[in-house]
Amino acid sequence: MKKQLKNIMQIVQFRYFLIVVLFITATIQFLFMTGNVRGITYDIQLLQLAPETIRSVKTVEDTVKTERERDNAEKSVEPVYVFNEEVADHRTAIVTSVFDIVLDVRRETKDDTIEKKIEELKEGLKDITEAQNSLSISNTQLEALLTIDEELLIHTKESLAQIVTNALDRPFRKDQILTIRNEIDSKIRQQSTIAEPLLNTAITLGRAAIIETEVLDEEKTALRVRQAREMVEPTRILQGQIIVQEGELIDREVYRQLELLGMLDTKESLKPVFGLLILIFLQMSFIYVVFDRSKKPIAKRRNELLVTTIVYTLCIVMMKLMSIVAVNFDVIIAFLFPTALATMLIRLLVDDRIAAIITVMTATSAGIIFHSGYAAVLQMDIALYILFGGFAMLYFMRNLEKRSALLQACGILAIMNILFISFYLLMSQTGYGLTEVGFYFTAAVISAVLSGALTMGLLPFFESAFGILSTMRLIELSNPNHPLLRKLLTETPGTYHHSIMVANLAEAACEAIGADGLLARVGCYYHDLGKTRRPTFFIENQMSGINPHDTLPPQSSADIIIAHTTDGAALLRKHKMPQEIIDIALQHHGTSLLKFFVYKAKEEGMNVDESAFRYPGPKPQTKEAAVISIADSVEAAVRSMKEPTAEKIKKLIQSIIQDRVQDDQFDECDISLKELKLIEDVLCTTLNGTFHSRIEYPK
Repeated sequence: MKKQLKNIMQIVQFRYFLIVVLFITATIQFLFMTGNVRGITYDIQLLQLAPETIRSVKTVEDTVKTERERDNAEKSVEPVYVFNEEVADHRTAIVTSVFDIVLDVRRETKDDTIEKKIEELKEGLKDITEAQNSLSISNTQLEALLTIDEELLIHTKESLAQIVTNALDRPFRKDQILTIRNEIDSKIRQQSTIAEPLLNTAITLGRAAIIETEVLDEEKTALRVRQAREMVEPTRILQGQIIVQEGELIDREVYRQLELLGMLDTKESLKPVFGLLILIFLQMSFIYVVFDRSKKPIAKRRNELLVTTIVYTLCIVMMKLMSIVAVNFDVIIAFLFPTALATMLIRLLVDDRIAAIITVMTATSAGIIFHSGYAAVLQMDIALYILFGGFAMLYFMRNLEKRSALLQACGILAIMNILFISFYLLMSQTGYGLTEVGFYFTAAVISAVLSGALTMGLLPFFESAFGILSTMRLIELSNPNHPLLRKLLTETPGTYHHSIMVANLAEAACEAIGADGLLARVGCYYHDLGKTRRPTFFIENQMSGINPHDTLPPQSSADIIIAHTTDGAALLRKHKMPQEIIDIALQHHGTSLLKFFVYKAKEEGMNVDESAFRYPGPKPQTKEAAVISIADSVEAAVRSMKEPTAEKIKKLIQSIIQDRVQDDQFDECDISLKELKLIEDVLCTTLNGTFHSRIEYPK
């Protein structure tokens, strides 16, 4: 319970540490990048001369100009008029109705006085005259209608109706009404069938009957207006478009466009700053999730987090410095940036997954830092340049264990950079001279060389500063020419051979359970280094057949055997070996009991305190140390068997593992019973291949 509580506290404390480190990293990144997203602004007043040629930093819609053009398009739309064929019939019917009413009044008021007839006629025509604003018939005209011969009245009616019908039987608009009325006036005067007394009345009725025959179709006109407005594309100020040339006057239109683009000091937008904050938050969130969910020990996670954030921050600083001096050059010097620096360092010091995340983050940040002001959101050519270079190193060069392999890696990176530069130059619409093309290809090679050189230079610093044991460092430590391994070989050849055999077993077992096989192998090489202090007290080095323990008390023998772990750790510390190797030397026996000397002491009648016959520990803290402790015992035990068989080897391995479990030797590492079973199977397979039966050759 106490151990679980301790682990929970460690995780909680690590999360606080993780948040603090990421907050500091995010703050530094924001401070370095905020100037690149604020955009270009000018302190310009209306009606002054432009201090330089000003281009648009983004693409925006000029809503004012768009609306102006749409209004112009609307004004240019011709109204839609429709010819109404029914107008002629309707207006002719009105004319004939007047005469019909006159005839009816005449018949109904034969015996009445003329005054009464006129009043009756006015009343009969009231609806028509009120409905027709332009129709006004005088009393004289009404009297003429009532007194003229009925036959002449009928002829006038028919002639006037025909004239009105003919006049309205063609399309004309409201502005042509006066012309048509004048025409009908002339025709009436020329018509012989119209009686002279009724001429003025006919002219009055004819002119009143004329209205426009082409009527505005508001629905169709509105549709045309809407279509005309919709056909006008939004007017945009394009990114990179020249707003005003150097020395030209900043008139109201130019000033309005600069204001719209937010390129005036008084119109600076905070939106890009908030966008940058969101980007940084997303980047830090990825790192947080990866490290928070990592199953590695807390101490290792803490170191790897610091390395990751420092490398990333270092790249940000480098890019910022390059962007500051870039304004002094006509070429894009960002192509000189070591594209795979972050990828290589993180891959060697942490792991592939973090390296991939940092590659994407570095490329994204580079796109913002090297933003030229006329790109959309990111300077995509630089972002893709770093992205392709980083992933090329990550996936095409899987083995960077040897420092010499970096040369090959840099060669492949240079080829990838050159290919991308070729793509960039071919896709660009700009014409480049030989000097510029030569610079860009040279920059691609320099970028690759810088990636390798800076990795080589910075790697030892990170390894020593944070105690990180990289793959490359492990390969160097596995070199048989290492002074400590030469010491082991020359002074304790039996132990050296034993260490090699244990290394083979431990590496295979670690790889089977997902642990670090290379660390286990190298740890095995040095785990028994303490035996070089008293080599003859260990059976594998007793070439003469004389065993010094035969003449020593059991306690003294146990002390000498036990001391080889601490002696080895002291010697490793003296040579400044990595802590992981020192831990394996101390932990590979844990706190196990030297049973042989306990039994010997009991046989001699001694009062035995078992704690004095136990290794000081600590118990294995990692899977690698646990595997090495099993492989060490198994190799020694199998080698001492007279006639090893597969069945004997299996039972021996099972008993050793079971003994370790019952002795609580694995309580402080996160190895499971399932993994112990896998270790057992791998050790059986490997040892059966080593101790297989051989053909007996004839003498």
